[in-house]
Amino acid sequence: MSSPLSFDPASLTYNEAGLIPCIAQDETSGEVLMMAWMNADAVMQTLETGRVTYWSRSRQSFWIKGETSGHVQELVDLRVDCDRDCLLAVVRQTGAACHTNRRTCFYTAVRDGDEVELMKPMG
Repeated sequence: MSSPLSFDPASLTYNEAGLIPCIAQDETSGEVLMMAWMNADAVMQTLETGRVTYWSRSRQSFWIKGETSGHVQELVDLRVDCDRDCLLAVVRQTGAACHTNRRTCFYTAVRDGDEVELMKPMG
């Protein structure tokens, strides 16, 4: 049985809704995959289970990445930024990270004033 965590999620700075942004980054490529929100309970659940858990603002409930899609994010490392108001989840990503079935949510670039689609949905 693992020992209790000494990290206190209350030490983080949350917005007025009690949420903190969390950026997911692929452990191997370093690619930024997505950004989603966590509350203190989602932070603790992520640390305790190793499955990245976000807070769904639209459903007002936990969202364990990959629970329904199979596109799981396994936590490798959780990092806190210098202001303690943003998290970086270094993950082992299975399948697409984006709900559009793309590897990353950041698939659109703005170049010379135009939007350019960088990748198509995964096969």
